[in-house]
Amino acid sequence: MAEARKARGTVVELGVGTGRIAVPTAEAGVRVIGVDSSAGMLEVCRARAAEAGVADRLDLRLGDLRDPPVTERVPLVTCPFRSYLHLTDDAERLAALRAARDLLVDGGRLVFDVFAPSAEDIAETNGRWLEREPGIWERADWDERKRRLTLGVRGPDAEARMTLSWLSVDEWRALLERAGFVVEACYGWFDLRPYDGGEDSIWLARRA
Repeated sequence: MAEARKARGTVVELGVGTGRIAVPTAEAGVRVIGVDSSAGMLEVCRARAAEAGVADRLDLRLGDLRDPPVTERVPLVTCPFRSYLHLTDDAERLAALRAARDLLVDGGRLVFDVFAPSAEDIAETNGRWLEREPGIWERADWDERKRRLTLGVRGPDAEARMTLSWLSVDEWRALLERAGFVVEACYGWFDLRPYDGGEDSIWLARRA
């Protein structure tokens, strides 16, 4: 949210989901264009924005990370909650990064977060149902050769599965440069600590 305030203009949030970030950002006075491929999540986000009284500052659009339905040019694009990990190969990742770049004004910034698992995390969680919250169970099936995670989540009334694909920090840096960005920072967490080889990385990249 700090970057959104500093941007001094409309922010595009890719993978806006249910508005967990977009609604508080709008409450802070920032206009947000939110894009998501799930109509259901957009409906939840729309309801949350109305309840918070910020529906007029939140423009929600159904679309894909690789081709977002946005013609406006903005100072900041964000892609939170590791949404780029839903892309399965470098062609898709480059398409998405280049699409984000096309939304930015000269010198505009892209902010996103991703992860790459540690060997310890894989060993501790692979193939096991673990209760993450009361009544909410999660199972991680890791394919280290393909660098792909199949994540199952189940609760009292529903169950869902998703597939995520990860890269190393060096590979993300190379893709950003190929997509026309200059990496300004890579942090190890949202408190802006320097990246030191951990699982999480938060990227701040500027349109070259």
